[in-house]
Amino acid sequence: MKKTMIALLALAFALAVVTPVLAEDPAAARAQDQKDETKNYRNEIVKLKYVRAQDIQAVLYNYTSRKGAHIQFNTNLPNIMTVSDTPENVEKILAVIREIDVKPADVLFTVQLVLGSESDAATDAELQNDPIVKELRKLLRYKGYTILDATLLRTVNREDAEVTFGPKAEFEFALKPDVAGDPKLPVIKTEVRLRHINRLGTTTTKEGASQPIADVKTLIQSTLNIKSGERTVVGVSKLDGGDKGLILIISAKIVD
Repeated sequence: MKKTMIALLALAFALAVVTPVLAEDPAAARAQDQKDETKNYRNEIVKLKYVRAQDIQAVLYNYTSRKGAHIQFNTNLPNIMTVSDTPENVEKILAVIREIDVKPADVLFTVQLVLGSESDAATDAELQNDPIVKELRKLLRYKGYTILDATLLRTVNREDAEVTFGPKAEFEFALKPDVAGDPKLPVIKTEVRLRHINRLGTTTTKEGASQPIADVKTLIQSTLNIKSGERTVVGVSKLDGGDKGLILIISAKIVD
């Protein structure tokens, strides 16, 4: 009987010792699994050429495993980012970066400011056979067409550009292109604004500095789609309600 009691007590003690080992904490097990998985993560430092890390971070997160993976950057180094994820996902992320981090297109605009007149039929020689002017004659009441000024304006895709031109530098022309679509047949979505600046003189500030006074009026403001190499009329603006009007003609071309 005594031997039996000793055997039972030994068995109970053994079970008490073994049971906690068998009842492993599920949360701890998951943490350990995640730690083991991140040990195999691939870490990369990526130097961007044309885009900022903060502008593409959200897009890149769509390609992560979301289990300890990270895509980080420092605002003081906007063109540097670190990527950590499984080797397969890092390869996907690097491939997406190569697609996004490309040199933006350069766009060259030719801008013509033409004066149309209902009473004066005089037309500049270079506009006599201009196909756009021929079309305008069918649509508008103007008999004569003369060029007030013309200029070239080159800018980078999605960047604002501005130029002052005109016989007395009285016009301010601004635009912003956005190249999209098929690379072989891109469309240049362009925001355009033409303003007239009437300079009234100068005034003196409290600090004694001279400050110009001007009356600025927006004549044409529009958004249009232009194909590379295409030339088109942006808009027409009447001049002080008289028999003359300004016609803005531009062409756009993507250049290397």
